[in-house]
Amino acid sequence: MAPDAQTSRTVAEKFLERLGRQDPDGIQELFSEEIDWHVPGSDALPWTGRRTRREEVALYFTTMWPHFAHGQSEVVLERFIVDGGDVVLLAVFTHTAVASGKEFTTPVAMHLAVEDGRIVRMHLYEDTLTVAEAFNAG
Repeated sequence: MAPDAQTSRTVAEKFLERLGRQDPDGIQELFSEEIDWHVPGSDALPWTGRRTRREEVALYFTTMWPHFAHGQSEVVLERFIVDGGDVVLLAVFTHTAVASGKEFTTPVAMHLAVEDGRIVRMHLYEDTLTVAEAFNAG
């Protein structure tokens, strides 16, 4: 059965809503048991890398969020593209690194793939050099 674009959109909207309220457990429950997760970046940034299991999702967020100054982040969603089971989010992220106090902005593309009402893939594409430099991890 072909992936349903409406289901994919609904799952992605739930993902964004839970992300916005910083609900790591709620985000995690949207994922399939086995996942293809990739956030490229510096080894000095403990949240980057690959993940393959649903139970690793919440840990990603609880590891990452404390490194960003609370209340000083902005996410501007520019496009929300759905094609069957694929959802592409185009955005601009602005954060402040706690360790350095540096604010940084990066364009972002996020590819979610939804199967049977669950997210099976999340790949994040951003300016990883800018992020690493903000944390003096470059």
